Amino acid sequence: MQIAIATERLAGESRVAATPETVKKLVAMGHTVVVESGAGLRAAAPDAAYAEAGATLAASRAATLAGADIVLTVRPLDAEAVAELKDGAVLIGQLAPYHNDTFPLLAAKQVSAFAMELLPRTTRAQSMDVLSSQNNIAGYKAVLLATHYYPRFMPMLMTAAGTVKPARVLIMGVGVAGLQAIATAKRLGAVVEATDVRPSTKEQVESLGGKFIEVPMTEEERLANDGVYAREMSDSYKHRQAELVAKHARAADIIITTALIPGKPAPKLIAADIVAAMKPGSVIIDIAAEAGGNCELTRSGEVVVTDNGVTIVGSHNLPGMVAADASSLYAKNLLTFLSLMLGKDGFTLNLEDELLAHTLVTHAGEVRFPAANVAPAAKKETIHG
Repeated sequence: MQIAIATERLAGESRVAATPETVKKLVAMGHTVVVESGAGLRAAAPDAAYAEAGATLAASRAATLAGADIVLTVRPLDAEAVAELKDGAVLIGQLAPYHNDTFPLLAAKQVSAFAMELLPRTTRAQSMDVLSSQNNIAGYKAVLLATHYYPRFMPMLMTAAGTVKPARVLIMGVGVAGLQAIATAKRLGAVVEATDVRPSTKEQVESLGGKFIEVPMTEEERLANDGVYAREMSDSYKHRQAELVAKHARAADIIITTALIPGKPAPKLIAADIVAAMKPGSVIIDIAAEAGGNCELTRSGEVVVTDNGVTIVGSHNLPGMVAADASSLYAKNLLTFLSLMLGKDGFTLNLEDELLAHTLVTHAGEVRFPAANVAPAAKKETIHG
């Protein structure tokens, strides 16, 4: 198989979909790997490292994609890149399935496209879970960003000049990003509180040394929000949550928000009046900024300072700020996912495999998303012998 890795074109995207380490493994399996020159430079992976791993370097994106059986990507391809794909090619990456208008173009070229964001959150899928690997990095980087904008120390310090109190950090949303943010803030000496709509996260928060802020819930709300993903809550719950958040936000020095709902705008957790009541010098890091933000005053892609001195950071792509490790983990996720299809008999697409069926968004000339999330057809196909 010929596998292609092109330079990411989205502004600010510094990650790469394959590293010299994963390229070396693909080449050892007997595949040809073509890497666009400079694709890994911003992720600390120079062309020489890819060449040493056995990759062929191409001078342009068109030359990289030409003839490729499989294309690996971090972000969705634009229409121009889709036009350069080989008919019947396989595309694997984060394809933004809820907001991607190139799916009909991919289908028209008979491309089998896999959106890694749709991977089921199961034990078997953990080693391929790009959302977990990248959100873990986002949670870590969010805390470091907060230390950059916060005008005080994080830990308690006792000095000859006096005692410095520890920063109080509030984490909103205890998924992978939130848990890493809790752990990182605790390592830096902060006092950490966290809240989430899923009661089951309380034990995880406390195991990392944080205090769980529990919003009173009805039994119906508790049962509906005790799974892997957070769900949108009722207006009644949002009112209760807002009252509790306002109380703890006023005492917080740093707030990190991580709440996302797949396919929907990020829920608004921090209203403008809450920000107005926060202390001067406080910082909000809104990890959900790219999806509209959890704070009412977040400006996507910008850093703003309010009239009362609160800094609100709406930066995009926090994993891309740690590009080397983010790319390493992401590339390993894709390599493991590829192992479901690449074997000694060539490329085999087994639609009975739930991991493949749930992530396959275009195939055989059809757009399968969102229908890809229903029970897969019981058939097995060998596309490339």
